Amino acid sequence: MSRNRDDWVSQRAYAIWEEEGRPHDRGESHWAQALREFQQLEATKASADGSDLIEKLKAAGRLMRAHDEAEVQDNRHSHRRTAAR
Repeated sequence: MSRNRDDWVSQRAYAIWEEEGRPHDRGESHWAQALREFQQLEATKASADGSDLIEKLKAAGRLMRAHDEAEVQDNRHSHRRTAAR
């Protein structure tokens, strides 16, 4: 385990213990909860330079443009069918 992770988990487990009124014999569950929270944060963390977020935003933009273009095409076809009647 890295020192940074251990420190974070330890501090978070202590905070959970305090939030719960400092109960006895709950250290393991507090540590486990803090570890789960740390793992969730790590799983959703962006890269240091933000490049992964930039790529996700670019991809989302491409999807939105593709959706908008498809919608325009559908509208054109709808208008043509209506005008042909």
